[in-house]
Amino acid sequence: MAKPLSVKDRLHEQAGVLTPAERQLSSVLMRDYPVGGLQSITRIAEAAGVSTPTVIRLARKLGFDGFPELQAAMRDEASEQFKTPIRKREGWGDTKPGSAAFTAFAEAVFDNLSRTIDRLEPGTLDAIAGVLADRQRPVYLSGGRITRSNADYFYNHLQIIRPAVTLLGASPNVWPQYILDMDRASVLILFDIRRYERDLERLAELAKERGAEIILFTDQWGSPISGLADHVVNAMIEVPSSWDSTLAINLIIEALVAEVQTRVSDTARERIEALEDMFRSTRIFRKP
Repeated sequence: MAKPLSVKDRLHEQAGVLTPAERQLSSVLMRDYPVGGLQSITRIAEAAGVSTPTVIRLARKLGFDGFPELQAAMRDEASEQFKTPIRKREGWGDTKPGSAAFTAFAEAVFDNLSRTIDRLEPGTLDAIAGVLADRQRPVYLSGGRITRSNADYFYNHLQIIRPAVTLLGASPNVWPQYILDMDRASVLILFDIRRYERDLERLAELAKERGAEIILFTDQWGSPISGLADHVVNAMIEVPSSWDSTLAINLIIEALVAEVQTRVSDTARERIEALEDMFRSTRIFRKP
């Protein structure tokens, strides 16, 4: 049975009959293929400078019933991309002594990435990116014993591209001092995977009482904070180890950083250039 044509192949086949607006849209879809097609229909239309009906017309011209079916096809392709690298390494166990454990672990990680993408709602990431791109809203981040590293990683990127980003201190004893400044304009990003931490849940409760908007990154089962959160991202974390893997969470973090930077590109560029000037003047890094 012949393998179905990819969205990319269909775009190439129809290139000669696309309208100018459809060609603009095709260019946007191909720019970050296939991940670029996982955004909301409104976001894709805005990026291409076309109307949402144009997106629907292109989907039908490519042989899909509408945009949801086209997006499902692109989501499948994105998932397949993460599966492909590990398939190329199926012979590792036979050719490299001692690599069987690594292969099993890598297979689990790639499966986590694939399943996380499959379960991800593009509208959720679009909404989160919109919140984080609002530079008038202060952003706070915190994580648990394991996931604090994820919070720190996200913080290091966000605070470069936009102002008013704060990483809460490691000790819960100082959290009330941060909560004191939270209000309805505030955004609290929390990372909580099993074993779910009561301190983080209490932090969410107090922040919610002050009107803060809560974004939660959690596992496939869902932290108790899910009931308080305005936006929830569930990532697959199980691997053959005593420890859970947060690589799928970091994938989403990096995708969000890229999207937020695009949305605040004017000030992000200025901040990055100013930071580089400071690095040069302080000679923190060696010259390449």
